[in-house]
Amino acid sequence: MAEYVLSCCSTADLSKEHFEERDIHYICFHYKLDGVDHPDDLGQTIPFEEFYKAMNDGADTQTSQVNVSEYLNYFSKFLEEGKDIIHVSLSSGISGSVNAATNAMNIARERYPERKIYVIDSLGASSGYGLLMDKLADLRDEGMTIDELRDWAEENKLRLNHWFFSTDLKFYIKGGRVSKTSGAIGTMLGICPLLNMDDKGRLIPRAKIRSKRKVIQEIVKRMEENADDGLDYSGKCYISQSACVEDAKEVAALVEERFKKLNGKVEINYVGTTIGSHTGPGTVALFFWGKRREN
Repeated sequence: MAEYVLSCCSTADLSKEHFEERDIHYICFHYKLDGVDHPDDLGQTIPFEEFYKAMNDGADTQTSQVNVSEYLNYFSKFLEEGKDIIHVSLSSGISGSVNAATNAMNIARERYPERKIYVIDSLGASSGYGLLMDKLADLRDEGMTIDELRDWAEENKLRLNHWFFSTDLKFYIKGGRVSKTSGAIGTMLGICPLLNMDDKGRLIPRAKIRSKRKVIQEIVKRMEENADDGLDYSGKCYISQSACVEDAKEVAALVEERFKKLNGKVEINYVGTTIGSHTGPGTVALFFWGKRREN
């Protein structure tokens, strides 16, 4: 086993069991539910079903990233054990957490000059970021050194495709990303926005599709167009969903039907409480390896 720690943030939205099985360490973001602080701890403190029900019932949510002091304390416990660290952070396109992690890294390097510590901007989010971490765990287990793994991550992270759709515009309106007028019209017409992540890790609207049935077909079509080897794609595929598991299962069934060489079943996870605080219920996200992302 490699003598370095593979680390990320809880916003990679894998299950606690998945992280433990793959020996991936993580540090938790924070959120407030109606003013009460909670860790974004993969649904351990507040189950995801309760969290999204509270949002639907009108609870207010706020999120906060990990600060420099928290990162430094987190990194230090591994460094004191004589281990090097490669930490992959939530996308800089949606969070400043990579800056806090980098500042902590610089302090840690001064305190532990004999150790290696690297911070990588994933330019990803949710279980797409998680799929990157799972691949890095594979490469670590195959014997890659920490420097080789860092280089591979930097060279390949933009091949991780992120596609999202939402069937509920209420929280886009509440968060100011959609005007009340546009939201009301979109809701009346059954509009489901389709988005993806660009090369700077930002979430970009790509299409407005009328009806859930059509957007489910369209998101799988985008996978056909962008996945490595098209319909012969043989990598893993992850989905994350926010309190709309039946929609996620429908996407997963369609992916498994069309991509016969898929590496195992599609893995469905929850959109965690940090990202879910902004998307709200009704979001499905599809992740796979493919063409490099462009603006």
